Amino acid sequence: MQGVAKSILITILVSICFMLFTNLIFFFPWYMTLVIETFNLSQAAANDNYIKTSYYEDTLDRLQSRPIFNQLPNDIVITVKNADGSVARGYDDESYYKDFDSESMKPYRQRGKAVNVKIEASYPLSIKLWGREIRNKIPVSFSLTAIGLKHYKDLEFIWDRDENY
Repeated sequence: MQGVAKSILITILVSICFMLFTNLIFFFPWYMTLVIETFNLSQAAANDNYIKTSYYEDTLDRLQSRPIFNQLPNDIVITVKNADGSVARGYDDESYYKDFDSESMKPYRQRGKAVNVKIEASYPLSIKLWGREIRNKIPVSFSLTAIGLKHYKDLEFIWDRDENY
């Protein structure tokens, strides 16, 4: 009798592990999509030293329409910050900022400054056992830091010999 109970318990545990494994097979392509979108956004941030609103919205729409991502579309968060912690997202036309007096009000910084791009999302893990579905969200994020390449004539350029680029 004890052997039968052990075999039933082992069968249940193996079937649960198998269901978890088959569910997590989809995690890796999902995560690689998150990595690729973060990389593409960081390249755009490096090119302009900030993220234009159209890039931000296109990336968010693209992620929210993808399979698995579309199950939890409100959990997708894209943050783009300058090295000083200010938001590095702004209008598509950079000439909009030419009349601003303060450099801190502009989303972009001068060449050589870091821009951190981070995308957060939740992976929906679900297992169906004995007719009951067990769901859980696994929060995942990926971030990249890019160095701005563009030189802006409207910003003051201070060259510091002590900084290593």
